[in-house]
Amino acid sequence: MRAASVGQQCVECVKAGGQSAPPARTAFGGRVASGGGRPAVGAIVTFSLIAINVGLFIVELAKPSLATDWGMVAGYTQDGSPHGVVAGEWYRLITSAFLPPAVTGGGGLGGLGFMDILFNMWALVFVGPALERLLGSLRFLGVYVVSALGGSVMYYYLAAPNAIALGASGAIFGLFGAWFVASRRLRLDARGISTLIVINLVISFVWRSTIAWQAHVGGLLAGALLTAAYAYAPRKNRGLLQVAATAAIVALIVVAVAIRTHQLQR
Repeated sequence: MRAASVGQQCVECVKAGGQSAPPARTAFGGRVASGGGRPAVGAIVTFSLIAINVGLFIVELAKPSLATDWGMVAGYTQDGSPHGVVAGEWYRLITSAFLPPAVTGGGGLGGLGFMDILFNMWALVFVGPALERLLGSLRFLGVYVVSALGGSVMYYYLAAPNAIALGASGAIFGLFGAWFVASRRLRLDARGISTLIVINLVISFVWRSTIAWQAHVGGLLAGALLTAAYAYAPRKNRGLLQVAATAAIVALIVVAVAIRTHQLQR
């Protein structure tokens, strides 16, 4: 027998009760991490993303050519061979989001590169853990990746074909959009995040010659859209609907890239 709040229970009853208890869920249906038998608040995806960004920043310092090899660019010709997304290098749509524009030809820091990764990682620390706890790790990762892709696609459409873009800003703007939508859904004060979005959009357009504003806008829209699908999904079959929404947005991104590639190849 085991002591319980209602008296004594047999071992089998205790086990059955533990097995029948539903797993803890976040406000939008994500699974809460557990440890030691109790719910644990974690942000493993947030800090893993920071580690990846910082690690690739260091690699980029040692190998500046990585910026050209992985940067987001529609197309260019080098040594007589075509490169870029239009040449089939679709991986640039996501790899560019993990490399800051931080390296000069001499292997040092140049331009806004150091400030770019500093701001983006600060922003990720600022909104990432709370948003990950709210959405759940998998949904948070989905919003981050889809925002990065959305930013790259918008850049693919609106930027000059030979212009290269680097940095996590598109994904970060997507998290800003996600936080705004989540705040509105939960009826929280969204004035702070709204102000942050407006200020950063103004900066993006004022310095549009050096900042990829297209990626900022695309990431913001993609992150807000996917989070809206997560936040407003009805409780019945919520998980299935959220997966379907993620797949649908990714499919739209793939179709959009295919259409733009066809346009540039004509």
